Amino acid sequence: MTLRPEEVGPADAQAVRAAGVSDAAIRDAIQVAFIFNLIDRVADALGFEIPPLETVRRTADVLINRGYR
Repeated sequence: MTLRPEEVGPADAQAVRAAGVSDAAIRDAIQVAFIFNLIDRVADALGFEIPPLETVRRTADVLINRGYR
């Protein structure tokens, strides 16, 4: 959907449905993909940098223990 959206069509959705995925779940997946794509493009446009691994680990520990409060 992101790199070659013109290649995604009704047949793809039908194949996912045939695998037992509901329309609501398909919509959810499309929305999540859209949001990640948007955030990634904004981050690239604004020059966000990926923090060092130690910072990511420390932040993850805080979020796991305290949540997003």
